[in-house]
Amino acid sequence: MESIGLARLPVVASSHSTWRGRAMSNNLHAAHAWIGLPAGARDHEVLRPAQVIARESRWRQIDPAPDGASEDVTISRWEDSRSSSSHETTTPDDRYFIGIALKTTRAKLTRDRQIIFDGTMPAGTLYVTAPSKSLGVQFQSPCAFLHVHISTDHLPAHVVAADGLNDLVLLRDPLAAELAKALIEQSDAADRRFTQCIGQTLAMHLTRMELPRVRVNALPKWRLRRVEQYIADHFHRCISLSELANVAGLSRMHFAAQFRAATGYRPREYLLNHRTEQAKTLLATTERPLAEIALAVGFSTQAHFSTVFKRISGESPARWRLANRDERLEVEALPRRRRSPEIGWIASAAA
Repeated sequence: MESIGLARLPVVASSHSTWRGRAMSNNLHAAHAWIGLPAGARDHEVLRPAQVIARESRWRQIDPAPDGASEDVTISRWEDSRSSSSHETTTPDDRYFIGIALKTTRAKLTRDRQIIFDGTMPAGTLYVTAPSKSLGVQFQSPCAFLHVHISTDHLPAHVVAADGLNDLVLLRDPLAAELAKALIEQSDAADRRFTQCIGQTLAMHLTRMELPRVRVNALPKWRLRRVEQYIADHFHRCISLSELANVAGLSRMHFAAQFRAATGYRPREYLLNHRTEQAKTLLATTERPLAEIALAVGFSTQAHFSTVFKRISGESPARWRLANRDERLEVEALPRRRRSPEIGWIASAAA
């Protein structure tokens, strides 16, 4: 696990390390135990059909309930198809705010002219804002987030008193991605106890993790743009780490660490994701054979292409092409309309 610093922000590029596996297992066991607890009187009162995931009319803003009641855990969702947008809000004084990216986006988080985060947020990224803290954001691409508003009662008193976890950013956090996936799949079928479980599991997940002390600066924007453009121009052939490091003007070790801090991906992962996105374009817009597409986007064999494509997208190339055939026709008729995938993005983040 690798910690990344931008300003004073603890930013973590999350991975499937040993301690992460133990933490995820412990949290899920704790969540399952919580689900098994007998329901209290309040639980019986509020178990009624309701929209569990509220749609936000403004970023991170939820309309109050008609009866004025306030739940310990509230779930909402924010989607914006615009290529750029800016927002600002302040977290309530009795809530922690947790945002989980449902698809990859570029974002700049600021407070009082201080940059908290500036870079790519892959799907599954989690970020936290403490109570009574203002936060501004500039999205530089379409975005979709699941927002979890958790009462301070769910976190230890010493964490709340010290503004612990404020401005924490976890890049591609596996547990957050899985929890978001569960919420999206349940949607309106979920009830209060389910959302309470999700909130408590997230709270335990955050308070139990040990943040590394070593911090790595993100790759500067001008270097990142050079590397991204180089990958876009040469993705169809083999690209080595040394080659990308030379483009950035850094040693291999420093480049790899700073690139991951800026994008949430190791260089090799980024290249494979780029090839997969290019393959999707060819699958959706042409009838070219899979073997030909594999070679066109830089894979040496169709078997390797299919393995990587399924790991990232959750489906084989053939199944993805079949499932998106109707959408291809829709895109041809309405070229400005963009598909907004949900579960697929989350599944790739948790893979």
